[in-house]
Amino acid sequence: QVQLVESGGGLVQPGGSLRLSCAVSGSFRSITDMGWYRQAPGKERELVATIVGGGSIKYADSVKGRFTISRDNARNTVSLQMNMLKPEDTAVYYCNVVVFSLRYDLRTYWGQGTQVTVSS
Repeated sequence: QVQLVESGGGLVQPGGSLRLSCAVSGSFRSITDMGWYRQAPGKERELVATIVGGGSIKYADSVKGRFTISRDNARNTVSLQMNMLKPEDTAVYYCNVVVFSLRYDLRTYWGQGTQVTVSS
């Protein structure tokens, strides 16, 4: 089984910063994609940022220039540095990973979610 533990959410004022982290543990051969999604009340879950094993990165247009995703392959962690936060960034943020399992297939796992609230 694979476990994802997220940390770093909270309440911040507009223009502030937060850093989210996600640690992946368990039994698998390797991690391919790592990323962050978010879901605001009444809205569908959406991609925030993703980084694949080769290092290619994709951001949602709404966060480009403000958010930075990074991964530490040695520690199996992925982080999301969020700067210049806006009220519309308020959502539950979910860590997402795709692993190459012990059975030689690709499997997707989600974290439990961490709340980010941007408000004055």
